[in-house]
Amino acid sequence: MLTAGPAPNIPLADWEFFITTETGQRHAWSWESFMALPQAEIHADIHCVTSWSRLGTSWRGVSLDTLFEDVDTRSGFATAHSYGGYTTNVPLNDLLGGRAWVAWEFDGEPLERAHGGPARLLVPHLYFWKSAKWVHGIELTQDDVPGFWESNGYHLHGDPWREERYS
Repeated sequence: MLTAGPAPNIPLADWEFFITTETGQRHAWSWESFMALPQAEIHADIHCVTSWSRLGTSWRGVSLDTLFEDVDTRSGFATAHSYGGYTTNVPLNDLLGGRAWVAWEFDGEPLERAHGGPARLLVPHLYFWKSAKWVHGIELTQDDVPGFWESNGYHLHGDPWREERYS
């Protein structure tokens, strides 16, 4: 397990997921309102920049398409923010169209804190550092703003099929 710092402990009563647009409009969900949203079963392969893959993983979570239903934006980019201060940049088109989720369950069990619980971003078609652990929210931006690993030499996009590991 690779992390940028210690695993934060986020009580479900304090957990919140937000989306902030480029105009400052903020959409937010508590754990209770998040869990009331339509849930998706996700079956996907995941790929780590350190050269391992895990095939056929099973997740449960809420599609970013669902979370973005009432979000009005012209932004092309997003910065995912995690509890604990971690960030990662992702083009908005990599988060929509059935390509990304906020996942809270892995292999039929609640996501362990060490692996990003209570919820993490899941963007399985990109290297796994883009699937931010302990996700808190998404900030929409006009520019592609490098996150933590990207500012430290990792590729801005992170496509495993193009081996976009480092910049």
